[in-house]
Amino acid sequence: MKRLPKRGHYDRDTIDAILDEGIVCHLGFIHAGSPFVIPTLYARSGDAVLFHGSAASRALEIAKGTLPVCLTVTLVDGLVLARSAFHHSANYRSAVLLGNAREITEPNEKLRALEAISEHLIPGRWAEVRRPSKKELLATSVLKMPIDEASAKIREGGPLDEDDDYTRDVWAGIIPLELRALAPVADERLRRGIAAPAYARRYARPRR
Repeated sequence: MKRLPKRGHYDRDTIDAILDEGIVCHLGFIHAGSPFVIPTLYARSGDAVLFHGSAASRALEIAKGTLPVCLTVTLVDGLVLARSAFHHSANYRSAVLLGNAREITEPNEKLRALEAISEHLIPGRWAEVRRPSKKELLATSVLKMPIDEASAKIREGGPLDEDDDYTRDVWAGIIPLELRALAPVADERLRRGIAAPAYARRYARPRR
């Protein structure tokens, strides 16, 4: 990390915390000389990240095997308003993983991976819903990427203005941001008498 190296973190606790709080990752790779970046849902499972998509997905097909990929997760914690336009910033936590992804084809391992993704997104949901059918499993690709080469970058705190700008009559500070769940909205075809479960009513992402 060459730019602002003091913001770099390389310990697994920091990296894992970012991965565990996030919901969407971006998967990037180069194919036939062109860059590709796709967003997808994911989960960390031990020393690897799992992600899935349609078996017909061209991007996932390309990402399998020996092609190096880059996986990123970013959490935005606030907007930083400085006294000058140049020093406006954002407080954030990001994790970047580099490596190769392999496809999970063994049915039981694939099912466990899908359970891990489900539980990462909505803990407690997997126990209540129907498991994927054989046809649905065949229609889904699940990839696994080991956390071998990874780093985190964190920006926190207030604005860093030039000394001369601190005398300006301009408000400066932080607008905190957070991901917050609203009240669940029932499906219009939900049968009467089925209440929203506690994990939906009290949904919240884990925080560091």
